[in-house]
Parts: sequence; structure tokens; C-alpha cells
Amino acid sequence: LKEKADEIKHKDFCVDEFNTNQLQTEKKEREKQDLIAKIEDLEMTIKALKEAIDTLKAEIAEMQVQLKRAGEDREKENKEFQTTVADQRETQKLLKAALNVLADFYKKSEAASLVQKQEPVGPPPPAGFETYKKNAASGGVMSMIEQIISDAKAMEAEAIRSEEDAQKAYEDFVKDTNASIEAKSKDIVEKTEVRAKAEEELVETKESKEAVMLELEQLSNYNAQLHQSCDFVLKNFDLRQTARDEEVEALKQAKAILSGAKFEEFLQSA
Repeated sequence: LKEKADEIKHKDFCVDEFNTNQLQTEKKEREKQDLIAKIEDLEMTIKALKEAIDTLKAEIAEMQVQLKRAGEDREKENKEFQTTVADQRETQKLLKAALNVLADFYKKSEAASLVQKQEPVGPPPPAGFETYKKNAASGGVMSMIEQIISDAKAMEAEAIRSEEDAQKAYEDFVKDTNASIEAKSKDIVEKTEVRAKAEEELVETKESKEAVMLELEQLSNYNAQLHQSCDFVLKNFDLRQTARDEEVEALKQAKAILSGAKFEEFLQSA
């Protein structure tokens, strides 16, 4: 009877341990799959952040190149502007001087013609005709010079307006580009921090996965031990229990028979 009870106890132990082992194994398998998925997600996140950071760095480098080129172009344009304005102002100065000389010359010529009293050959010209011719000649040349001076002034004014527009456009470009560089630099810092945390979490997650894998290995080893200890008992439990019951019954019957024989022998001896 003690052997039967021990065998029942062993069988119950095996069933409980197998069930517990299975539940723990299934739980750890789920944990393993969750950790694998998390590792893959973290690796993708880290990769995406690295690519984004590299892209931002390349964009900043390109904008810095554009700033340098824009500065060089602005400097070149400004030198051309300075040359243009200087040329136009020098032209105006020279032409104004020439205009003054011509005005003075025509004024003196006109005065000289009034002083001279020569008799004309043939009939005299209409009154004022000679003066008109001189005025027309002097007026045409001086008007042309004045027009050139006016054109030079207009060209100078246009150059100044263009320079002001170009300088404002350059300053706006520099301001906007620097703001963009600052924003992208800030984005790089933030993404670098997120990437560092993701990498740290990835290390921790891989360590957790290794720990779960070790637990699964231990559960598998224990499962193998259970099979060694329990397979025979579980497989033959009913048969062995029946055999033990039959054995006990046979012993009872033998005992009863033996007891009956002794009683009959006692009667005979009495």
C-alpha cells in the first residue's frame, strides 16, 4: 500500500511539474518573441535616426557651401557696382566740366560777333539770323551732352537700386539659411539623444533576451529530467496500479485462505 501511495504521489508530482513547466515555457517563449520584435523595432529606429542625422548633416554642409558662394557672389557684385557708380560719376563730372567750357566758349563767341562790324557781301541776312545759327549749333551740342549726363545719372540711380535690392536679398538669404542651419543643428542634437537612448535600450533588450533564452534552456533541461523521471510512471501508471490492486487482493485472499485453514486445523485438533 505504501508503494501504491508513493507511486500516486509521484504521478501527481509529475503531472503538476509538467503543467508548470509547459506554462512557464510558453510564457518565456512569448517574452522571447516580444523581445525579438522589440530588438528589430529598435534596430530599425536606430537605422532611420542615423540616416536622418546623416541627411541633416549633408544639408547643413550644402547650405554652408551656398552661404560661402553667395558671399563671394555678393562681394563680386558689389565691386562691379562700385566700379559702375564711380564710372558714371566720373562721366558726369567730365561732361559737366565740358558743358561749362562750351557754355563759356559760346558765350564769348557770341559777344565777339556783336563787337565786330564788318560789312556783309550781298544783301544782309534777316535780322537775328546769324545769332540763330550760332544758338542752334551751340544748343545742339550742349543738349546732347546734357542728355548724356542725364543718362549717366539714371544709370547710377538704377545701379544703386539694384545694389540695394541685391544686398537685401543677400541679407534675407543669409538670415533664412542661418535659421535653417540652426533648426537642423537642433534637430541633429535631439535625434542624436533619441538614438543614444534607443541604443542603450537595445543593449538592455538584448541582455533581457539572453536571460530569457537561458531560462528557456533551463526549462528545457528540467523538462528532459522530468521525462526521465516520469515517463515510465505516467505511461504504466494505470497498469501498475491495477497490478498492485490485484496483488493486494491476492494477498488478502491468500491471507483469508490461510486464516481459514488454520481455523479448520484448530477445530480438528479440538
